[in-house]
Amino acid sequence: YLVSAGISDYPGTQNDLILPANDAKAISWLYSKNTDVVYRQLLNNAATKNAIVSAIQTLFAQATDKDIVVFFFSGHGYPGGFYAYDNRLSYTEVRQAMACSRSNHKMIFADACFSGKLREEKSSASTTAIRAAKTADVMLFLSSRSNELSIERRNMKNGFFTTYLLKGLRGNADTNRDRTITAKELFNFVSKGVSSISNNKQHPVMWGKFNDNMPVMIW
Repeated sequence: YLVSAGISDYPGTQNDLILPANDAKAISWLYSKNTDVVYRQLLNNAATKNAIVSAIQTLFAQATDKDIVVFFFSGHGYPGGFYAYDNRLSYTEVRQAMACSRSNHKMIFADACFSGKLREEKSSASTTAIRAAKTADVMLFLSSRSNELSIERRNMKNGFFTTYLLKGLRGNADTNRDRTITAKELFNFVSKGVSSISNNKQHPVMWGKFNDNMPVMIW
């Protein structure tokens, strides 16, 4: 189950970005190629705070304990959350929305500036609020450290993080070729690629409570 949100066109013009809507569409497209995926895509003015929270709650509530649920966000970030189209969406609110799901495999992918700040919130609410059961794996894969920007270039179709996330999920990260991409495989591939293309200016981070062999994508 996937909720994919991307905002390039914010209200007005001064805060507009280039690639986040493309990022969200590309992630949705990739997951749609897997025969066992249900997804909801929210772009630009459709990606309001309430719409994102509602989509997470309603879609992820359908998941069983054996299913994988993923929230992908691309757009502006701040130390503490994301900028939805109309309002701030805090990390706490995302976690609380995801907590309704019975899934034992929960993930957040964030291509947003300062997204690594999510990793630093180690209060009891940080991981327990997102967990429906004590056995749930929770993985946060974030595009940049808490003090870094997430980079995009006009001559690319997607941001640096999403570019390598897509490549990794499509199979490039599957080092043992078993058609199951694990958390460790994905991190190793994406981290190396983003660090290289950004000239070591952007460093993805992965955090949470999960096994290295947690399945991220099963083809």
